[in-house]
Amino acid sequence: MCLIVFAWRPGHPLPLIVAANRDEFYARPALALAGWDDAPGVYAGRDLEAGGTWLGVGPQGRFAALTNIRDPSQPLGARSRGELVAAFLQGDQGLEGYLDQVASRSGQYSGFNLLVGDGQRLGYLHAREAEPRLLAPGVYGLSNAGLDTPWPKLVKARNGLEALLESADPQRMLALLADAEPAADSELPETGVGLATEKLLSSVFIASQSYGTRASTVLIVDDHGRRRLFERSFGPFGGHLGEVTLEV
Repeated sequence: MCLIVFAWRPGHPLPLIVAANRDEFYARPALALAGWDDAPGVYAGRDLEAGGTWLGVGPQGRFAALTNIRDPSQPLGARSRGELVAAFLQGDQGLEGYLDQVASRSGQYSGFNLLVGDGQRLGYLHAREAEPRLLAPGVYGLSNAGLDTPWPKLVKARNGLEALLESADPQRMLALLADAEPAADSELPETGVGLATEKLLSSVFIASQSYGTRASTVLIVDDHGRRRLFERSFGPFGGHLGEVTLEV
């Protein structure tokens, strides 16, 4: 994932609402959101190159999602970051124990942000800080830096989600994720990829010939543990490929 905005509200009728875009090269093979035949109770997209995923839900209220850290100078990790999400969804280890374990070996992966939840708590780990923490109630955003780093796309999407929380309309959240307007040059972060690429990556929804938003996903969890998932898939230049709706 390259952008995740989410509301964490324990005790609320809708304690967790997530809106996220997965940005990736179109040539990297993947499956859309679905149940996993080899992992009953797991519902997620699937990276067919490395076998992991970027966002999904699992048994016993499990939720996990991940974004990469953008830094051309970082060493490439030996392992795929997508396995961090998949392993939590398929496993039974407690939230804090899992994050502590991942933190102890975070050097095996290129930079990442990891969210994991168990229905009662939501935890966060930034690979470079290697110090997991439980999140207090609030509305948050993750892009390709740290939690709530105020990049224009993150601020725009987070504010947009806040405005939609009362209605919790998944179609309006998907429309929020479809915003392709780039940030002004003066607002762009400097991450070492050059002005043209910074501009391309500055919009909530990214579209080009070879790289862009592959999936937009909305997750709405209620206080009975029911999860509703809505996902739209895209190809080059933002071409619409399909839509999936699940309630689990």
